[in-house]
Amino acid sequence: MPVHQSILTVSTDGPGTYDITDLIAVEVRCSGLTKGIVTVFCRHTSCSLVIFENADPSARADLEAWIDRTVPAGDPYFTHTAEGPDDMPGHIKTAITRTSETIPFGDGRLLLGTWQGVFLWEHRSGSHQRSVAVTVLGE
Repeated sequence: MPVHQSILTVSTDGPGTYDITDLIAVEVRCSGLTKGIVTVFCRHTSCSLVIFENADPSARADLEAWIDRTVPAGDPYFTHTAEGPDDMPGHIKTAITRTSETIPFGDGRLLLGTWQGVFLWEHRSGSHQRSVAVTVLGE
């Protein structure tokens, strides 16, 4: 089975969801494959991936606010704090979300639903260069 693989770099400037749908779609097109699956894997322990609502940004804002209430920065019970008050919360948020997604494609296009997008979800403050492995398998 033919395979196309690449590493994407996604720049983030603080917590939030960053739409990477188009970057993944480009890799599917570059593969020259017409149908199969694409796996997307985030190579970090303090950011994650999510397939989520892509039409109304308030849906993502609500999700982000919910997880921040659930796992707040600066929680006094955390002992892993050497890299700042948002480090352990970032690790926990990644552990309870996802580091990879698998998406089918057909006719050279991602088969996402009408209102779905793929987002890198940054859980840490500050700017980061995040690495995402994309593997396209198919025919």
